[in-house]
Amino acid sequence: GAEIFETVFTLLELDKNNVEAKIFAPNQKQHYVINHLTKKEVAEERNVLVESARIARGKIQPLNELQPKDFDALILPGGFGAATNLSDVAFKNENSTVIEDLKKIIIEFHKLSKPIGAICISPAVLAASLKDLTKVKITLGDKNELITKLGALEEVCAADDIVLDQENKLVTTPAFMLDAPLTQIHAGISKVVNK
Repeated sequence: GAEIFETVFTLLELDKNNVEAKIFAPNQKQHYVINHLTKKEVAEERNVLVESARIARGKIQPLNELQPKDFDALILPGGFGAATNLSDVAFKNENSTVIEDLKKIIIEFHKLSKPIGAICISPAVLAASLKDLTKVKITLGDKNELITKLGALEEVCAADDIVLDQENKLVTTPAFMLDAPLTQIHAGISKVVNK
């Protein structure tokens, strides 16, 4: 369920900066499968790790193998999978939870004071993961009551810009939460990676 443009733009910007990146996804069943042509759910079962391997061109590992101590930063692309497979934000809003493997990783990166970037709906996943530890400052683009309901501070932000939470070392951009051209979405993601 990762948004393909957001994922590819992130990987492209990391590569431009000569960053050695590793890709991870949970080895679990997708919440549901959508036919993107009809926008309707189909009666199929798919695995998140297997589907993510397609975008990663096979260079991917199970999420539970990610050791935060081995990395300098974490970046979470958005997409409906972040709200349905990595968390249940799409269904439970402010009462949402994040899958345990990812929540532990986010908390560990935060405790180690390592930067975390989040794109599109993924800032809500950050807020849900960290709400018991700290009040984060993030964006989903336009005003969105979900952010304040998750106990976070919200900033309105254009698609080609970022919101920086210096204290918590978080960088967020709205990407496809806004109806914006690809050039603006790419610019926002580029700023996340560069920051």
